[in-house]
Amino acid sequence: MTKPEIVSSIAEKAGVTKKVASATLEAFVKTVMDALKKGEKVALVGFGTFEVRERKPRKGINPQTRKPIHIPAKRVPAFRAGKELKAVVPKK
Repeated sequence: MTKPEIVSSIAEKAGVTKKVASATLEAFVKTVMDALKKGEKVALVGFGTFEVRERKPRKGINPQTRKPIHIPAKRVPAFRAGKELKAVVPKK
């Protein structure tokens, strides 16, 4: 599903214009990004949690030269699905 499809779906389900739905989606994304930038968690009960995770430094291999390289520690955004979201995903 693309962003325009999400905006259309929000507009239809909330009974608002696409312009309002787009602004709402943009505000949500910006809010989540701002919270993650500060190192905060964003928890939506039943849906999931957005958080920042720390990755430890590690050793890797350059695939072109096959020489070992050092991969530094870094912080990455992560999402952990909630119970209700997991329940709606069909099992194989």
